[in-house]
Amino acid sequence: MAQLLVSESAAMAVPQIGQIISGTVISASKKEVLVDLPGYGVGIVRGPQLYREAAEYADLKPGEAIEATVVETESDNGNVELSFRYAGHQKVWDSLAKLRDENTILPAEIVEANRGGLMIKLNKIPGFLPVSQLSPEHYPRVPGGDKNKILEKLKSYVGMKVDVKVITLSPDEEKLIVSEKAAWEEQQHSTLSKYQPGDTIEGTVTAITDFGAFVEFGEKLEGLVHISELAWQRIDHPRDVVVVGQAVRAKILNIQGSKIFLSMKSLIDDPWKNVAEKYQTGQIVSGKVLKINPFGLFVELDKEIHGLAHVSELSDKPLNDVSEVAKPGDTLDFRIVSVEPEQHRLGLSIKQVKNPKPAGEEAKAEDGKAKEEEKPAEPAAE
Repeated sequence: MAQLLVSESAAMAVPQIGQIISGTVISASKKEVLVDLPGYGVGIVRGPQLYREAAEYADLKPGEAIEATVVETESDNGNVELSFRYAGHQKVWDSLAKLRDENTILPAEIVEANRGGLMIKLNKIPGFLPVSQLSPEHYPRVPGGDKNKILEKLKSYVGMKVDVKVITLSPDEEKLIVSEKAAWEEQQHSTLSKYQPGDTIEGTVTAITDFGAFVEFGEKLEGLVHISELAWQRIDHPRDVVVVGQAVRAKILNIQGSKIFLSMKSLIDDPWKNVAEKYQTGQIVSGKVLKINPFGLFVELDKEIHGLAHVSELSDKPLNDVSEVAKPGDTLDFRIVSVEPEQHRLGLSIKQVKNPKPAGEEAKAEDGKAKEEEKPAEPAAE
Protein backbone atom coordinates (compact mmCIF):
# COMPACT_ATOMS: atom_id res chain seq x y z
CA MET A 1 0.00 0.00 0.00
CA ALA A 2 2.83 2.38 0.92
CA GLN A 3 4.58 1.61 -2.36
CA LEU A 4 1.33 2.36 -4.26
CA LEU A 5 1.00 5.75 -2.56
CA VAL A 6 4.63 6.59 -3.38
CA SER A 7 4.17 5.64 -7.03
CA GLU A 8 0.98 7.74 -7.30
CA SER A 9 2.76 10.71 -5.69
CA ALA A 10 5.63 10.36 -8.16
CA ALA A 11 3.21 10.19 -11.06
CA MET A 12 1.51 13.39 -9.89
CA ALA A 13 4.89 15.12 -9.64
CA VAL A 14 5.81 14.61 -13.29
CA PRO A 15 6.00 18.12 -14.86
CA GLN A 16 4.21 18.89 -18.12
CA ILE A 17 5.85 20.48 -21.15
CA GLY A 18 4.83 24.12 -21.30
CA GLN A 19 4.10 24.26 -17.56
CA ILE A 20 5.52 27.20 -15.61
CA ILE A 21 7.02 25.97 -12.35
CA SER A 22 8.75 27.66 -9.41
CA GLY A 23 12.15 26.80 -8.01
CA THR A 24 15.28 28.03 -6.27
CA VAL A 25 18.62 28.71 -7.94
CA ILE A 26 21.28 26.19 -6.95
CA SER A 27 24.07 27.62 -9.11
CA ALA A 28 24.33 30.03 -12.01
CA SER A 29 26.97 30.61 -14.68
CA LYS A 30 27.09 31.95 -18.23
CA LYS A 31 26.63 28.43 -19.59
CA GLU A 32 23.88 27.02 -17.36
CA VAL A 33 21.65 27.56 -14.35
CA LEU A 34 20.71 24.70 -12.02
CA VAL A 35 17.38 25.01 -10.25
CA ASP A 36 15.97 23.09 -7.29
CA LEU A 37 12.38 22.10 -8.14
CA PRO A 38 10.65 20.80 -4.98
CA GLY A 39 8.67 17.69 -5.87
CA TYR A 40 10.27 17.47 -9.32
CA GLY A 41 14.03 17.20 -8.75
CA VAL A 42 16.62 19.41 -10.42
CA GLY A 43 16.00 21.60 -13.43
CA ILE A 44 18.54 23.02 -15.83
CA VAL A 45 18.51 26.09 -18.03
CA ARG A 46 21.16 26.18 -20.72
CA GLY A 47 21.97 27.13 -24.29
CA PRO A 48 19.38 29.22 -26.13
CA GLN A 49 17.05 28.98 -23.15
CA LEU A 50 19.32 31.31 -21.16
CA TYR A 51 18.02 34.16 -23.29
CA ARG A 52 17.00 36.91 -20.87
CA GLU A 53 13.44 37.71 -21.88
CA ALA A 54 12.90 39.52 -18.58
CA ALA A 55 15.39 41.61 -16.59
CA GLU A 56 14.78 39.59 -13.42
CA TYR A 57 16.72 36.66 -14.90
CA ALA A 58 19.98 38.62 -15.13
CA ASP A 59 22.69 38.14 -12.45
CA LEU A 60 20.99 35.24 -10.71
CA LYS A 61 22.47 34.09 -7.40
CA PRO A 62 22.08 30.84 -5.40
CA GLY A 63 18.98 30.84 -3.21
CA GLU A 64 16.96 33.17 -5.46
CA ALA A 65 13.38 32.15 -6.30
CA ILE A 66 12.63 31.95 -10.00
CA GLU A 67 9.98 30.71 -12.43
CA ALA A 68 10.71 28.80 -15.62
CA THR A 69 8.88 26.92 -18.34
CA VAL A 70 9.29 23.17 -18.79
CA VAL A 71 10.79 22.47 -22.22
CA GLU A 72 11.65 18.77 -21.75
CA THR A 73 10.61 16.56 -18.82
CA GLU A 74 14.02 14.85 -18.74
CA SER A 75 17.39 15.82 -20.20
CA ASP A 76 20.34 13.53 -20.92
CA ASN A 77 21.43 13.88 -17.30
CA GLY A 78 17.97 13.14 -15.93
CA ASN A 79 17.24 16.81 -15.13
CA VAL A 80 14.13 18.73 -16.13
CA GLU A 81 14.97 20.96 -19.09
CA LEU A 82 13.78 24.52 -18.43
CA SER A 83 13.54 27.83 -20.24
CA PHE A 84 13.63 31.36 -18.86
CA ARG A 85 12.77 32.64 -22.32
CA TYR A 86 9.26 31.27 -22.49
CA ALA A 87 8.53 31.94 -18.83
CA GLY A 88 9.62 35.54 -19.30
CA HIS A 89 7.51 35.78 -22.44
CA GLN A 90 4.45 34.52 -20.56
CA LYS A 91 5.14 36.92 -17.71
CA VAL A 92 5.03 39.82 -20.16
CA TRP A 93 1.66 38.68 -21.53
CA ASP A 94 0.37 38.29 -17.97
CA SER A 95 1.55 41.80 -17.13
CA LEU A 96 -0.20 43.17 -20.22
CA ALA A 97 -3.42 41.43 -19.19
CA LYS A 98 -3.16 43.09 -15.79
CA LEU A 99 -2.55 46.48 -17.40
CA ARG A 100 -5.60 45.95 -19.62
CA ASP A 101 -7.79 45.03 -16.65
CA GLU A 102 -6.59 48.08 -14.73
CA ASN A 103 -7.10 50.43 -17.74
CA THR A 104 -3.48 51.51 -17.45
CA ILE A 105 -2.03 53.99 -19.95
CA LEU A 106 1.50 53.16 -21.12
CA PRO A 107 3.89 54.21 -23.91
CA ALA A 108 4.20 52.16 -27.09
CA GLU A 109 6.85 52.49 -29.78
CA ILE A 110 5.68 52.73 -33.41
CA VAL A 111 7.90 50.45 -35.52
CA GLU A 112 6.06 50.12 -38.84
CA ALA A 113 3.04 51.40 -40.80
CA ASN A 114 0.58 49.84 -43.22
CA ARG A 115 -2.73 50.91 -44.77
CA GLY A 116 -4.71 49.63 -41.80
CA GLY A 117 -2.69 51.23 -39.03
CA LEU A 118 0.57 51.08 -37.11
CA MET A 119 2.68 48.20 -35.85
CA ILE A 120 3.90 48.86 -32.29
CA LYS A 121 5.98 47.26 -29.56
CA LEU A 122 4.69 47.22 -26.02
CA ASN A 123 6.89 45.67 -23.30
CA LYS A 124 8.78 43.82 -26.08
CA ILE A 125 5.53 42.34 -27.45
CA PRO A 126 4.57 43.31 -31.03
CA GLY A 127 1.07 44.71 -31.44
CA PHE A 128 -1.22 46.68 -33.70
CA LEU A 129 -2.73 50.17 -33.45
CA PRO A 130 -5.58 50.48 -36.01
CA VAL A 131 -6.20 53.79 -37.77
CA SER A 132 -9.64 53.94 -36.14
CA GLN A 133 -7.96 53.88 -32.70
CA LEU A 134 -5.65 56.85 -33.30
CA SER A 135 -6.16 60.03 -31.30
CA PRO A 136 -7.60 63.13 -33.03
CA GLU A 137 -4.09 64.56 -33.19
CA HIS A 138 -2.70 61.65 -35.21
CA TYR A 139 -5.77 60.57 -37.20
CA PRO A 140 -4.84 61.03 -40.90
CA ARG A 141 -7.38 63.43 -42.39
CA VAL A 142 -6.59 63.36 -46.07
CA PRO A 143 -8.83 65.19 -48.58
CA GLY A 144 -10.58 62.67 -50.80
CA GLY A 145 -9.39 59.77 -48.63
CA ASP A 146 -6.35 59.09 -50.85
CA LYS A 147 -4.98 55.78 -49.50
CA ASN A 148 -1.41 56.51 -50.62
CA LYS A 149 -1.40 59.86 -48.81
CA ILE A 150 -2.91 58.23 -45.72
CA LEU A 151 -0.12 55.63 -45.73
CA GLU A 152 2.47 58.37 -46.20
CA LYS A 153 1.07 60.18 -43.16
CA LEU A 154 1.11 56.99 -41.08
CA LYS A 155 4.72 56.28 -42.05
CA SER A 156 5.72 59.68 -40.67
CA TYR A 157 4.86 58.36 -37.19
CA VAL A 158 7.40 55.51 -37.29
CA GLY A 159 9.87 55.91 -34.44
CA MET A 160 7.44 57.90 -32.29
CA LYS A 161 6.16 56.83 -28.88
CA VAL A 162 2.46 57.23 -28.15
CA ASP A 163 0.35 56.63 -25.07
CA VAL A 164 -2.02 53.68 -25.48
CA LYS A 165 -4.36 51.34 -23.68
CA VAL A 166 -4.55 47.58 -24.29
CA ILE A 167 -8.00 46.74 -25.69
CA THR A 168 -7.55 43.21 -27.12
CA LEU A 169 -5.19 40.54 -25.84
CA SER A 170 -4.77 36.90 -26.87
CA PRO A 171 -1.47 35.24 -25.84
CA ASP A 172 -2.37 31.95 -27.59
CA GLU A 173 -2.76 33.79 -30.90
CA GLU A 174 -0.02 36.29 -29.98
CA LYS A 175 -2.54 39.02 -30.73
CA LEU A 176 -2.21 42.47 -29.14
CA ILE A 177 -4.33 45.44 -30.17
CA VAL A 178 -4.01 48.84 -28.52
CA SER A 179 -5.86 52.15 -28.68
CA GLU A 180 -4.37 55.62 -28.56
CA LYS A 181 -7.87 57.10 -28.72
CA ALA A 182 -8.90 55.32 -25.50
CA ALA A 183 -5.80 56.65 -23.72
CA TRP A 184 -6.50 60.15 -25.07
CA GLU A 185 -10.09 59.97 -23.84
CA GLU A 186 -8.86 59.01 -20.38
CA GLN A 187 -6.34 61.84 -20.31
CA GLN A 188 -8.87 64.36 -21.62
CA HIS A 189 -11.72 63.24 -19.35
CA SER A 190 -11.23 66.06 -16.85
CA THR A 191 -10.98 68.59 -19.67
CA LEU A 192 -14.02 67.23 -21.51
CA SER A 193 -16.06 67.36 -18.32
CA LYS A 194 -15.79 71.16 -18.43
CA TYR A 195 -17.96 71.27 -21.55
CA GLN A 196 -21.62 70.43 -22.09
CA PRO A 197 -23.92 70.36 -25.16
CA GLY A 198 -25.16 73.89 -25.73
CA ASP A 199 -21.86 75.56 -24.79
CA THR A 200 -20.31 78.02 -27.22
CA ILE A 201 -16.62 77.59 -28.02
CA GLU A 202 -14.03 79.62 -29.92
CA GLY A 203 -11.42 77.74 -31.87
CA THR A 204 -9.36 77.37 -35.01
CA VAL A 205 -10.05 75.26 -38.11
CA THR A 206 -7.32 72.59 -38.19
CA ALA A 207 -8.45 70.40 -41.10
CA ILE A 208 -11.06 70.28 -43.85
CA THR A 209 -12.53 67.11 -45.36
CA ASP A 210 -15.35 66.36 -47.79
CA PHE A 211 -17.76 65.85 -44.88
CA GLY A 212 -16.88 68.80 -42.67
CA ALA A 213 -14.27 70.84 -40.80
CA PHE A 214 -12.32 70.05 -37.62
CA VAL A 215 -11.97 72.78 -35.03
CA GLU A 216 -9.43 72.79 -32.19
CA PHE A 217 -10.42 74.58 -29.01
CA GLY A 218 -9.72 74.66 -25.27
CA GLU A 219 -6.90 72.40 -24.09
CA LYS A 220 -6.10 70.54 -27.31
CA LEU A 221 -9.71 69.41 -27.77
CA GLU A 222 -11.01 68.96 -31.29
CA GLY A 223 -14.55 68.81 -32.64
CA LEU A 224 -16.20 68.21 -35.99
CA VAL A 225 -18.48 70.67 -37.73
CA HIS A 226 -20.38 68.52 -40.22
CA ILE A 227 -20.95 70.07 -43.65
CA SER A 228 -24.67 70.34 -42.83
CA GLU A 229 -23.82 72.42 -39.73
CA LEU A 230 -21.49 74.91 -41.39
CA ALA A 231 -24.12 77.21 -42.92
CA TRP A 232 -27.85 77.47 -43.52
CA GLN A 233 -27.49 77.53 -47.29
CA ARG A 234 -26.58 74.48 -49.33
CA ILE A 235 -22.82 74.18 -49.90
CA ASP A 236 -20.88 71.80 -52.15
CA HIS A 237 -17.74 71.59 -50.00
CA PRO A 238 -16.68 72.88 -46.57
CA ARG A 239 -13.88 74.90 -48.17
CA ASP A 240 -16.60 77.11 -49.65
CA VAL A 241 -17.23 78.38 -46.10
CA VAL A 242 -14.02 77.95 -44.05
CA VAL A 243 -10.25 77.68 -44.49
CA VAL A 244 -7.56 76.04 -42.36
CA GLY A 245 -6.34 78.46 -39.73
CA GLN A 246 -9.58 80.45 -39.61
CA ALA A 247 -10.87 81.49 -36.17
CA VAL A 248 -14.49 80.43 -35.71
CA ARG A 249 -17.23 80.24 -33.09
CA ALA A 250 -19.39 77.14 -32.75
CA LYS A 251 -21.96 75.53 -30.50
CA ILE A 252 -21.43 72.07 -28.96
CA LEU A 253 -24.22 69.79 -30.17
CA ASN A 254 -23.09 66.54 -28.57
CA ILE A 255 -20.17 64.78 -26.87
CA GLN A 256 -19.74 61.04 -27.38
CA GLY A 257 -16.55 59.73 -25.81
CA SER A 258 -13.76 61.50 -27.66
CA LYS A 259 -16.10 62.69 -30.41
CA ILE A 260 -17.30 66.27 -30.14
CA PHE A 261 -19.95 67.48 -32.59
CA LEU A 262 -20.15 71.20 -33.29
CA SER A 263 -22.40 73.58 -35.21
CA MET A 264 -21.50 76.97 -36.64
CA LYS A 265 -24.88 77.71 -38.16
CA SER A 266 -26.59 77.37 -34.77
CA LEU A 267 -24.98 80.68 -33.77
CA ILE A 268 -26.37 82.43 -36.84
CA ASP A 269 -29.99 83.51 -37.25
CA ASP A 270 -31.84 81.25 -39.67
CA PRO A 271 -32.40 83.44 -42.77
CA TRP A 272 -35.28 81.19 -43.81
CA LYS A 273 -37.40 82.42 -40.89
CA ASN A 274 -37.98 85.72 -42.70
CA VAL A 275 -37.79 84.43 -46.26
CA ALA A 276 -41.46 85.29 -46.91
CA GLU A 277 -40.65 88.96 -46.41
CA LYS A 278 -38.24 88.86 -49.35
CA TYR A 279 -39.65 86.22 -51.68
CA GLN A 280 -43.24 85.28 -52.57
CA THR A 281 -44.79 82.72 -54.89
CA GLY A 282 -45.26 84.18 -58.39
CA GLN A 283 -42.47 86.72 -58.01
CA ILE A 284 -39.90 87.10 -60.83
CA VAL A 285 -36.36 87.08 -59.48
CA SER A 286 -32.83 87.10 -60.86
CA GLY A 287 -30.54 84.29 -59.74
CA LYS A 288 -27.07 82.92 -60.36
CA VAL A 289 -26.71 79.25 -61.33
CA LEU A 290 -24.34 77.61 -58.84
CA LYS A 291 -24.52 74.01 -59.95
CA ILE A 292 -26.32 71.76 -62.37
CA ASN A 293 -27.23 68.10 -62.04
CA PRO A 294 -29.65 65.72 -63.79
CA PHE A 295 -32.66 66.89 -61.76
CA GLY A 296 -32.23 70.65 -62.09
CA LEU A 297 -30.34 73.84 -61.32
CA PHE A 298 -29.21 75.08 -57.93
CA VAL A 299 -29.62 78.84 -57.92
CA GLU A 300 -28.34 81.58 -55.61
CA LEU A 301 -30.89 84.32 -55.08
CA ASP A 302 -28.70 85.97 -52.44
CA LYS A 303 -25.85 84.86 -50.17
CA GLU A 304 -28.27 83.28 -47.70
CA ILE A 305 -31.12 81.93 -49.83
CA HIS A 306 -30.67 79.33 -52.54
CA GLY A 307 -33.39 77.71 -54.63
CA LEU A 308 -33.90 74.77 -56.99
CA ALA A 309 -35.23 74.96 -60.51
CA HIS A 310 -36.41 71.41 -61.14
CA VAL A 311 -35.77 69.93 -64.58
CA SER A 312 -39.54 69.87 -65.18
CA GLU A 313 -39.58 73.68 -64.80
CA LEU A 314 -36.74 74.44 -67.18
CA SER A 315 -38.42 74.11 -70.57
CA ASP A 316 -41.72 73.31 -72.25
CA LYS A 317 -39.80 70.90 -74.47
CA PRO A 318 -38.18 67.63 -73.31
CA LEU A 319 -34.52 68.07 -72.33
CA ASN A 320 -31.78 65.57 -73.04
CA ASP A 321 -29.32 67.51 -70.93
CA VAL A 322 -29.91 70.17 -68.25
CA SER A 323 -26.81 72.01 -69.47
CA GLU A 324 -28.76 72.89 -72.64
CA VAL A 325 -30.56 75.50 -70.55
CA ALA A 326 -27.77 76.96 -68.43
CA LYS A 327 -24.28 76.47 -67.06
CA PRO A 328 -22.71 77.38 -63.70
CA GLY A 329 -22.19 81.13 -63.40
CA ASP A 330 -25.12 82.09 -65.64
CA THR A 331 -27.52 84.72 -64.28
CA LEU A 332 -31.13 84.13 -65.35
CA ASP A 333 -34.66 85.22 -64.51
CA PHE A 334 -36.86 82.76 -62.61
CA ARG A 335 -40.38 82.70 -61.30
CA ILE A 336 -40.83 81.52 -57.72
CA VAL A 337 -43.28 78.61 -57.71
CA SER A 338 -43.03 77.54 -54.05
CA VAL A 339 -41.65 78.77 -50.74
CA GLU A 340 -41.25 76.34 -47.81
CA PRO A 341 -39.40 78.09 -44.95
CA GLU A 342 -39.51 75.17 -42.52
CA GLN A 343 -37.98 72.79 -45.06
CA HIS A 344 -35.52 75.45 -46.28
CA ARG A 345 -36.79 74.98 -49.82
CA LEU A 346 -37.65 77.41 -52.56
CA GLY A 347 -38.84 76.24 -55.98
CA LEU A 348 -38.02 78.14 -59.16
CA SER A 349 -39.14 77.97 -62.78
CA ILE A 350 -37.72 79.23 -66.05
CA LYS A 351 -40.54 78.15 -68.28
CA GLN A 352 -43.12 80.03 -66.20
CA VAL A 353 -41.28 83.31 -66.62
CA LYS A 354 -42.73 83.60 -70.14
CA ASN A 355 -45.75 81.37 -69.73
CA PRO A 356 -46.97 81.64 -66.15
CA LYS A 357 -49.81 79.40 -65.05
CA PRO A 358 -53.05 81.24 -64.32
CA ALA A 359 -53.28 82.35 -60.69
CA GLY A 360 -54.77 79.65 -58.50
CA GLU A 361 -54.43 76.93 -61.11
CA GLU A 362 -51.99 74.85 -59.06
CA ALA A 363 -54.14 75.26 -55.96
CA LYS A 364 -57.24 74.13 -57.86
CA ALA A 365 -55.39 71.13 -59.22
CA GLU A 366 -54.22 70.12 -55.76
CA ASP A 367 -57.73 70.69 -54.34
CA GLY A 368 -59.25 68.52 -57.08
CA LYS A 369 -56.70 65.82 -56.43
CA ALA A 370 -57.50 65.87 -52.73
CA LYS A 371 -61.25 65.62 -53.38
CA GLU A 372 -60.70 62.75 -55.78
CA GLU A 373 -58.77 60.92 -53.07
CA GLU A 374 -61.61 61.58 -50.59
CA LYS A 375 -64.26 59.86 -52.75
CA PRO A 376 -65.50 56.59 -51.25
CA ALA A 377 -64.31 53.50 -53.07
CA GLU A 378 -66.81 51.74 -55.35
CA PRO A 379 -68.23 48.55 -53.76
CA ALA A 380 -66.57 45.45 -55.06
CA ALA A 381 -68.65 43.28 -57.40
CA GLU A 382 -69.90 40.13 -55.73
